[in-house]
Amino acid sequence: MYRVIGTVKSRAFRVMWMLEELGQPYEVVAAGPRSDEARQYNPLGKIPALVDGDEVMTDSVAIMTYLADKHNGLTAPAGTPARARQDAMTLWLIDELDAALWVNTKHTFALPEKLRVPGLTPTLHKEFSRNADTFAGMLEAAGGEFIMGDQITLPDLLAVHCFQWAFGAQFPAIPEPLKAYTKRLRARPQFRAAQGH
Repeated sequence: MYRVIGTVKSRAFRVMWMLEELGQPYEVVAAGPRSDEARQYNPLGKIPALVDGDEVMTDSVAIMTYLADKHNGLTAPAGTPARARQDAMTLWLIDELDAALWVNTKHTFALPEKLRVPGLTPTLHKEFSRNADTFAGMLEAAGGEFIMGDQITLPDLLAVHCFQWAFGAQFPAIPEPLKAYTKRLRARPQFRAAQGH
């Protein structure tokens, strides 16, 4: 059984949701960032971490990719053009959505107060909104159900988590098609099961 180190209200949720979608059993070891518990699995104290037997993996997207490849689900096969397109989408989401959310989090409460730059928030909101609009266009071009086509994949889980994070962080509202997309994926039983941890 896998062990996920982290909390539902962190990037560890992405891993929990991935495991639910893959139908894999797991347990959650509740640990906040920089906690003593988290440092047992990652010297930097970052969450999530995944324990698979004697192996410990870190970084939510690296863990998701590992699980998708290992269980041959929610991913295009490695070494294919479809996988290259999927990886490009995953990296775009990290660069353009996740990064804005993380910088905002750091300068809102994660960094020591003397290091925060509160004036960044309007710029981050604007960038996020611009990129949410871009993603909405890409989703429409993909057919509107899932970002990579007719099957749910890793980038869908990542995108929905980012939009949920943005809502909680009081970022500007996302376009209506993205609200519908997010609502539909959040209604999946696997999403709800992951939320129960």
